[in-house]
Amino acid sequence: MTSQAADGPETVAASRRSKITPEREQEFFDAVLEQIRECGYDAVSMEGIAASTRCSKSTLYRQWKTKPQFVAAALRASRQTRFEGIDTGTLAGDLREAARAAGAWSAKDTRLLQALGHAVTQDPELQCALREALIQPEIEALKAILRRGVERGEVARDHPALEYVPAQIFGVLRARPILDGEDADPDYLVRFVEAAVLPCLGLT
Repeated sequence: MTSQAADGPETVAASRRSKITPEREQEFFDAVLEQIRECGYDAVSMEGIAASTRCSKSTLYRQWKTKPQFVAAALRASRQTRFEGIDTGTLAGDLREAARAAGAWSAKDTRLLQALGHAVTQDPELQCALREALIQPEIEALKAILRRGVERGEVARDHPALEYVPAQIFGVLRARPILDGEDADPDYLVRFVEAAVLPCLGLT
């Protein structure tokens, strides 16, 4: 019996996957997310990504099977926390810095969220990947900022507005392009935090 015959399906599959380097895999992920931002989810195809990255479509299908699986993997690979490291010593200062950070990436992420809007309602895996990559890390980091403010005694632990701060900040990121036709840039978000978020918490 040859060594290939002795290998099971999982070993063969792992061998095939190993042919794609991490750098090449990231190139695929960047390409699919950028095309979704530019053209919308429905307009993007595995064939189009294969052509733009100069690979065979069979390579993509062998690795990820379906477009939703491919996009979900790309979203998870893009996960990062933009609020990480923010600690000015005050809750008001931290929220202003979080606003600046959110404004710096709002245009790119808002386009992606809008482009994926309908698709994520149809595919649970895609919805889960979107939350894991773009939403949950930022919400958890923002909650950590709020907890530090509570621990420093800047705001009461049972203050009713604490629960709604993430909804305020992330809500305006999504709403401003619809209401005003403009992205919520850093200047706009800092002004929003100062006018709407800090007063709710009794801060200045």
